[in-house]
Amino acid sequence: MNTEHKHMRRALDLAALGTGGARPNPIVGCVVVHEGKIIGEGWHQQYGGPHAEVNAINSVQNKSLLPESQVYVTLEPCSHYGKTPPCADFLLQHGVRDVVICNTDPNPLVAGKGIQKLIDAGCKVHIGVLEQEGLERNRRFFTFQTKKRPYLVLKWAQSADGFIALPNCQPCQISGPLAKQLVHKWRTEEQAILVGTRTALFDNPQLNVRHWPGPAPLRIAIDKQLQVPASHHLLDDSHPTLVYTLQEKAPTAQTEFISLSPDADFLEQLLTDLYKRNVQSVLVEGGTVLLEALLQTNHWDEIRIFKSPTLLQDGVRAPRLPYLPFVSRSTVGADELTIYRNRQS
Repeated sequence: MNTEHKHMRRALDLAALGTGGARPNPIVGCVVVHEGKIIGEGWHQQYGGPHAEVNAINSVQNKSLLPESQVYVTLEPCSHYGKTPPCADFLLQHGVRDVVICNTDPNPLVAGKGIQKLIDAGCKVHIGVLEQEGLERNRRFFTFQTKKRPYLVLKWAQSADGFIALPNCQPCQISGPLAKQLVHKWRTEEQAILVGTRTALFDNPQLNVRHWPGPAPLRIAIDKQLQVPASHHLLDDSHPTLVYTLQEKAPTAQTEFISLSPDADFLEQLLTDLYKRNVQSVLVEGGTVLLEALLQTNHWDEIRIFKSPTLLQDGVRAPRLPYLPFVSRSTVGADELTIYRNRQS
């Protein structure tokens, strides 16, 4: 294996350890190499905490080796003051003179400025090592920066005969316990979770994380006419919650009601508002109406469908999918999980 690829792949593996904790920041990994040997490693562990480069440099026991070392980092070192000082400055202060970068940062606050700062200081900079793997690993961040909306993961479970609920929107458990556990893992990996009005009304979901360790997502519901009663879980103020509506309502302790205009596209307004709030990814667990609205407007990045062997024979039909080549198909307990990716969004 190419030596540069080997070390950058290690940095990408480290970056993945920050999933959930680093959000809404990108996940970033960093490796320090001296004469072919890794002498320091780090990743961005927690939003507001030290970045990957800082953790990696701090882990190096013999700092005198840094001017003769290569630093591999999965994303261009930042050049601006945010929650922490600029990482490009930090590297230069420690005598680093050779930096290998997987991806440039599309964030306008960085966007090449970190690389230029390193070059201006006399650093050797190599860009684009395992670039596609880096884009894949940080796809939520890149989608948010380039499309000006959150990365959208549509998820549902359907019976073998194509239903997602019983007649009259009555809920029923379609997928098995392993699928349920996996969904809760997914909730820890996305910044927010979204449902439509019918799901909020009839399923009365908690939209938290109970079957997997990790952070709970921001809860989001669409309730244009404020039909969801205060007794429902979504309005219990147990977690931060956004409710998008066409009405006016004062906020409560942890619930904010966002009134949108009836004269503009509702979903476009919702996604724009989430972008302004720096919500970078959303797991959509809505019903057919919401899911099909996102599908028809091509507002989606991944689709994850559990197909159960259960037969319901009647009820609410699952969303209709156009022909799409699937990315993967696997079994989760008794259920079949199919994952699609949007190559045209």
